[in-house]
Amino acid sequence: MNLKRLFSQIYVQVLIGIVIGAAIGILWPHVGAALKPVADGFIKLIKMLLAPIIFGTVLVGMARMGDLKEVGRIGVKALIYFEVLSTIALVIGLIVVNVMQPGAGLNIDASNLDGKQLATFTEAAKEQGVIPFLLDIIPTTFVDAFAKGAMLQVILLAVLTGTAVSQLGERGKPLVDFIDVFLDAIFKIVGMVMRLAPLGAGAGVAFTIGKYGVDTLWSLGRLLIALYVTSIAFVFIVLGLVMRSTGLSFWKFLGFIREEIFVVLGTCSTEAVLPRMMKKLEDMGCAKPVVGLVLPAGYTFNADGTCIYLTLATVFVAQATNTHLSLIDQLVILGVLLLTSKGSAGVAGAGFITLAATLSTLHAIPVSGLVLLLGVDRFLNEVRAVTNLIGNGVATVAIAKWDGALDMDQARATLAKGATSA
Repeated sequence: MNLKRLFSQIYVQVLIGIVIGAAIGILWPHVGAALKPVADGFIKLIKMLLAPIIFGTVLVGMARMGDLKEVGRIGVKALIYFEVLSTIALVIGLIVVNVMQPGAGLNIDASNLDGKQLATFTEAAKEQGVIPFLLDIIPTTFVDAFAKGAMLQVILLAVLTGTAVSQLGERGKPLVDFIDVFLDAIFKIVGMVMRLAPLGAGAGVAFTIGKYGVDTLWSLGRLLIALYVTSIAFVFIVLGLVMRSTGLSFWKFLGFIREEIFVVLGTCSTEAVLPRMMKKLEDMGCAKPVVGLVLPAGYTFNADGTCIYLTLATVFVAQATNTHLSLIDQLVILGVLLLTSKGSAGVAGAGFITLAATLSTLHAIPVSGLVLLLGVDRFLNEVRAVTNLIGNGVATVAIAKWDGALDMDQARATLAKGATSA
């Protein structure tokens, strides 16, 4: 591969952007911190396209599927898969934090911690719960779901509309064709916006390092190491086994989505690559209805990286504040997190909101201890976001395979090509 072709590939440009951003954050911290609007602007450009893409993909897929029982079957398989993988991630995080004990020896007096910085997260935590979460899936109006960009609301509307259109038969075909063409146009816009990915990723890294500084990494280094090691092990062992069960190469799949991995690493946002992931998985041979249902829903229900982080961070705060937790206490934490990890999904600052909700429920661990995590949360978010991305990509492929909705010949050919070229 010549240099011109190499540097024309987005993942190489994003990697260069990340390196330059890191250099700016280290050498000129004030400049790096000021670049946050650039990263935020890139993510907003992508997020404005999410609702029409999800709605259109699910609607077109359902309308052309014919048998609506398949939609229900896919949904049930997806939810079972999400719950099993989320539980495995939570358990692995709990085991690792007990073995590595990253908070042991810090001896923090919780009464001396200033909890004012947590006000936003604790207030949001009070508003979260299973019942409010379920009610929030129903939009106030049809248009409101699109205005807020609420993924689960948009999926609900798409499923209802797709069901209705499929029952119209030939009368609904012009509408389906129109939305399909509209989707093609939207994906063209995504391609334009993704040319800005190196800028967005670089600005995101510059802001993180400029705002929080590399020095903050050392203060909670053991927690960072624990999360990164655990997440990497989960990706290559657990997700690797799931992918291999489909008969496809996990390494080639990682190569196929390398651009998206680097963008998420720089921006700390999985939403920044959702449209591209949907398109890539369809090109790989996954049926449109499976991609439209499983991938967006996975962003809410299948956050593997966040689950690992939740158990690590919860027990870390207990260790750091010398709060003794028995085996029963930790099993209770596990049970609570199985609920709260879903109830706060999709909310800005979801990790902290979920932790605040969990600690408030348990009472034994001081909520003020979350202050210890504020300085390094952005660094922690990088690895959990990448793990979430890979986890949901693997989930979509696996469910498509198990449902007979994956073209294996196309998948193998696409992965073989995609692992070596952009």
